[in-house]
Amino acid sequence: MGYFVEAILPLALPQTFTYKVNKQEYDHLLPGMRIAVPFGKNRVYTALVQKMHQTPPQAYEAKEIEYILDDAPIITQTQLQHWAWISKYYMCHIGEVFKNAIPTAFLLESETWVCLSEDFTTGDESQLADDEYLLLEALQHQSALRITDITEILEKKTVLPVVNRMIKRGIVALQAEIKERYRPKMSRYVMLNHVADGEQGLVETLDGLKRAPKQYKTFLVYLDLVGDEPKPIKVSELKKITQDSGQAIKGLVKKRIFTEEMIQEDRIQYTGEAVVQPSQLNPEQELALGTIQSAFGENKVCLLHGVTSSGKTEVYVQLIKEALEKGEQVLYLLPEIALTTQLIQRLQKYFGSYLAVYHSKFNIQERAEVWQHVLECNAKAQLVIGARSSLFLPFQNLGLVIVDEEHEPSFKQHDPAPRYHARDAAIVLAKSMNAQVLLGSATPSLETYHNVLQGRYGLAEIKKRYGQVPMPDINLVDLKEQQKKKRIKGHFSEPLRLAMEGTLTEGKQIILFQNRRGFAPVMECTDCGHCPQCPNCDVSLTYHAYKRQLRCHYCGYYSAQVSKCHSCSSEALDTKGLGTEQIEQECQELFPDARVGRMDLDTTRAKHAHAKIIDQFTSGELDILVGTQMLSKGLDFKNVDLVGVLHADGILNFPDFRSHERGYQLLSQVSGRAGRHEKRGKVLIQTYNPYHQILQQVSIHDYESMQREQMYERRQHAYPPFARLIRVTFKHKDYSKLEQASEWFVQGMRNLWQDRVLGPVPPAVSRVRNQYIQVAVLKVPKGHDLATIKNSIKRIENSFNAIPYYRSVRIIFDVDPI
Repeated sequence: MGYFVEAILPLALPQTFTYKVNKQEYDHLLPGMRIAVPFGKNRVYTALVQKMHQTPPQAYEAKEIEYILDDAPIITQTQLQHWAWISKYYMCHIGEVFKNAIPTAFLLESETWVCLSEDFTTGDESQLADDEYLLLEALQHQSALRITDITEILEKKTVLPVVNRMIKRGIVALQAEIKERYRPKMSRYVMLNHVADGEQGLVETLDGLKRAPKQYKTFLVYLDLVGDEPKPIKVSELKKITQDSGQAIKGLVKKRIFTEEMIQEDRIQYTGEAVVQPSQLNPEQELALGTIQSAFGENKVCLLHGVTSSGKTEVYVQLIKEALEKGEQVLYLLPEIALTTQLIQRLQKYFGSYLAVYHSKFNIQERAEVWQHVLECNAKAQLVIGARSSLFLPFQNLGLVIVDEEHEPSFKQHDPAPRYHARDAAIVLAKSMNAQVLLGSATPSLETYHNVLQGRYGLAEIKKRYGQVPMPDINLVDLKEQQKKKRIKGHFSEPLRLAMEGTLTEGKQIILFQNRRGFAPVMECTDCGHCPQCPNCDVSLTYHAYKRQLRCHYCGYYSAQVSKCHSCSSEALDTKGLGTEQIEQECQELFPDARVGRMDLDTTRAKHAHAKIIDQFTSGELDILVGTQMLSKGLDFKNVDLVGVLHADGILNFPDFRSHERGYQLLSQVSGRAGRHEKRGKVLIQTYNPYHQILQQVSIHDYESMQREQMYERRQHAYPPFARLIRVTFKHKDYSKLEQASEWFVQGMRNLWQDRVLGPVPPAVSRVRNQYIQVAVLKVPKGHDLATIKNSIKRIENSFNAIPYYRSVRIIFDVDPI
């Protein structure tokens, strides 16, 4: 009888794989531990133990594992169950969940080396080509070479054909070496040696150092830092204070006055004690807190529906405090990394070193450290703030999950798989751990609000702003009328310019919103109408004035700014449309004395770029901040008196059944940045259609009317929340094959579900990265068994893959698409 483990590989494969272990390894291994396993030809992967058993595989002979990488599980049993649910619900492979969930520092790298084959014997080498002979000669002097080494030896980049020829002839072989990617951060510290300890020892040490003034000064600084109790002091800190190169410290170590040691440190530290108590709640907040606690008592998810600047965060703080006092872990999910900047500063005042942050702007080493702290239930990671990926952390004692701005589409992952929604997945995780869930938003998603109306979720409301500050005064500016009267300068109407002048005169700040980055989305020849297109995607190239480039926002392709039309060679080129760069430039021209900043994807790529821009605006270093939807999500600026929306129509006229809901949410949220603390703020929304129903509802803050109208339309046409959607996307570089394949697949779906299947049709952008795209959507009415329907789709996929002609067409499933 043998011993086996079932292992999850970080690959898009439909099953787990069985590996052989001995009795000692079998007794040591536990589910959630990492092992290095061979897979394919000369490849080694980091796999995860799912379970142990004694049943050999029937279809293949089990290989032995290479290494055991952990002494204890780094994945909890609850996580494994949650991953299995994500894999099943979102129609992806559990290996894809594993790869997406775990920090890449824990996925060890396999580096390929080339060595002489064991079967090779020195003989007649006259048949070898010159480059093959050079490689053989090098391997006779070195036991193994990396591909990069061979490139240097042969002095050319195409070395793989050479290596492959020699492998086929049995001269060389490949071997893999595992490299650990995570390394703890170690820092040098010095501490007082026992020979210099005590009053007598200190006196003798100081007397002995009088002839070495730099060492004498360094020693005195050390004594001043440690006080009465000797403790390790960081070498870099000591060097900074003494302004010494380190020679004095080395001298003190050599004289055995100091002892030197390496101490492991966290790369990111939120240290210090809590310095303030949470604020006293006002009556509306107290009432909302009581309602939330009542819903939690009934084990219900609760929605906190509070208008912008109503003080929802203070309610969150009270609930976090209660959970931490019970010793429970808290997960605070945010849709945007930019939001963490202000929230960290705010929560650190309340909770000090209990705070940890986890998102993609941290490097792999930093994320691995947070993972370890959460796994070990360290106090320094009892409260975790993060974007959607923090959902996968190995919580042991999760008590509370807060999903702030729960309506945000950023909570949905689009690529790569798993295409999960963090809000929904967090609710499932919390249920499995008996934790409470609070969803917060000023403009809840219709799906969440429907669950409230059905009695599945509790509802707490705050209808007034904190401090009784009135809701902002929102006015719609008719651009058609402004153009007729010739009162537009650039893209600024007269009411917006006058309002900006008045705001700047009062010393207040302005936010300008346009949900499109770059200078202009189109550069057009005014003679022939030609627009430069991306060679890889079916979109026009966006003009970026700062870098003087034309750039594709889908595949990253870029080219230098053109001076002549590629079609007719005319120099009459003009830009069409509006982006954040153009608004920033026009602001500087209209208000030369104002300090203008910009916050979009282009300006926030660096690690701390979000924090830098937000800090500049908060401290008053900027008067006007131009930005995309990053600015609309929960940021709190005390001095903002005016918000301007440059072009609202582009948000509302998007071909999607959610466009009106999203338009209301986006415009309401960005309007909520104005007048949050003292006087009433002002919002100006420029539009060509001021009588649009959504804009009218935004202007009077009428969420209920918007919700009722959108619910009615969705019920009529069987869209969420009255149906579930499964979107099937087909991709291939050959349009003809794609069209045939998608029609075949969708016909199979239509045979089962008739008119509930829509498509296949090309999306708005029908080619991305040289892959043509077709999309089909299946509507699943409430009450139907979703699992059975998914199994039927998978059976159609298996039949589809059995046809060789269609096998190369890529199929992507997206459950509950956003």
